[in-house]
Amino acid sequence: MGSMKIKAKFKDGVTEVKLLLTSPMVGKEEAETKKVPVSYLTHVTAKVGGKVVWEASTGPFLSKDPYFMFNFKGGKVGDEMVVETVDEKGKTESDKDVIK
Repeated sequence: MGSMKIKAKFKDGVTEVKLLLTSPMVGKEEAETKKVPVSYLTHVTAKVGGKVVWEASTGPFLSKDPYFMFNFKGGKVGDEMVVETVDEKGKTESDKDVIK
């Protein structure tokens, strides 16, 4: 697919995450019209310490390079956050960031 940018900051007992994913998010109809391959993310999961802290089911209805922002409790400075994406073919990619 592409890459992702993750920024996780801890403040007042809450971790705020900004997540930018790189994906064309092109479904079947748009792919046929634009003569490009079908390519989109179907699922995004964020984990800290192996525990899911946020997840989303996605699809070609999202705009290109989707941006998400979310908060969760339970993380702390120095914890590693792992974000995993799954595309329409079942291919997974992951990246990580340390909570600051």
